[in-house]
Amino acid sequence: MADSSARAVPSSPPTALPVVGKSETKPTWCPGCGDFGVVAAIEMALKRLAIPSHDVVLVSGIGCSSNLPHFLSSYGFHGVHGRVLPVAEGIRWGNHGLTVIGTGGDGDGFGIGVGHFVHTMRRNVDLTYVTMDNQIYGLTTGQASPTSTMGHLTKSTPTGVIETPIDPVALALASGATYVARGFSGDVKHLVDLIANGIRHKGFAFDDVFSPCVTYNKINTFDFFRQRVYKLESSGHDPSDIVQAWQRSLEWGEKIPIGLFYRTERPTYEELEEVLHAGPLALQPTGLRDPGPVLDEFV
Repeated sequence: MADSSARAVPSSPPTALPVVGKSETKPTWCPGCGDFGVVAAIEMALKRLAIPSHDVVLVSGIGCSSNLPHFLSSYGFHGVHGRVLPVAEGIRWGNHGLTVIGTGGDGDGFGIGVGHFVHTMRRNVDLTYVTMDNQIYGLTTGQASPTSTMGHLTKSTPTGVIETPIDPVALALASGATYVARGFSGDVKHLVDLIANGIRHKGFAFDDVFSPCVTYNKINTFDFFRQRVYKLESSGHDPSDIVQAWQRSLEWGEKIPIGLFYRTERPTYEELEEVLHAGPLALQPTGLRDPGPVLDEFV
């Protein structure tokens, strides 16, 4: 049986270069928001790996969780709604020496951004995507999101949600992600391990995080998850077995799994794209070496 990668990652040797820490901008989330645990876990994961802050780029879309890049001392790009992954891909291809981490919420990633989610996974782009899944639209004050459970009463569903919720883990497995994990912001230590191992993974790493909204979601609370979550690494799960991973991903109810569902290795987009074999695009010479043949077609 393969070992779960939810184990602790050995710290890298100390570096003289500054690593990612808190920025001067203070979080604007509601007191008690689950996203505090996620930003702390990302910061601790990057410190554990000792990646210099100038080599890290955090990318986000729109939503409460998408303010995250403002709160850490790395490079950041706050994009538009649902476009976290296209921007992250562009940064990664422009300079694939950078550690690129996409962050966002369930509305941003699994609603308007779901098409990009699927295609980035099937390409196996070497980046990490952390979603803060609170099963509600928090920034717009409490509408149903793509992961809201059926029957959930919200501002946009006064008689209850009638749509089947998206299962992000199952969708990631079906779309070709090579590292698929789920964490809980109420267990930061465990979440640090999942994120750190995701960053170290060569290929697309997806970390879905239960991150309760204490203001607008009174169903999927911290207590709700504390009473239900169990860790895959303590249950005999084999993360190299995609059939087991698929079966575990469908569990929802009195017991809900967190941890590493699946991990495999296959060539990344960066390795297969011939244009990138000459190095990062940002470091390649610009322009055409010999414009003559191109001009001849039009003159």
